[in-house]
Amino acid sequence: MKIAIGNDHAGTDYKNTIVKHLEDAGHEVTNFGTNTNDSVDYPDFVHPVAEAVSKGEVTFGILICGSGNGVSMTANKHQKVRAALCWTKEITQLAREHNDANILSIPARFTSEPQAVAMVDVFLSTAFEGGRHQNRVDKIACS
Repeated sequence: MKIAIGNDHAGTDYKNTIVKHLEDAGHEVTNFGTNTNDSVDYPDFVHPVAEAVSKGEVTFGILICGSGNGVSMTANKHQKVRAALCWTKEITQLAREHNDANILSIPARFTSEPQAVAMVDVFLSTAFEGGRHQNRVDKIACS
């Protein structure tokens, strides 16, 4: 599976752990994030991930910042993107099952690295349920 990942300075260590985990599992990962802990502007690293998801160049995106809010807000400005801010495996599962989320946003300051890796695994392995949820998902985008 092709996955795009992006992060700001608060998510560099998480990103490195997640990338290694994904590559070890055989996924192709494109890193759009910063590789340092020096302060950066998160939108610079979010837009390329959201664009790759929007254009269908990757199956999913993963974004990491301190709270997860900024990266989610930025990503959700792109058409065909449904970025979900998640902090537990259960919320992650529902974001995929009910909302067909295609970007996972992780709050590094409110989750541990093992939690983040577990959420990534749930995100990638959970299918969208469709059915009654499809009608709702179809109403998300603005024309």
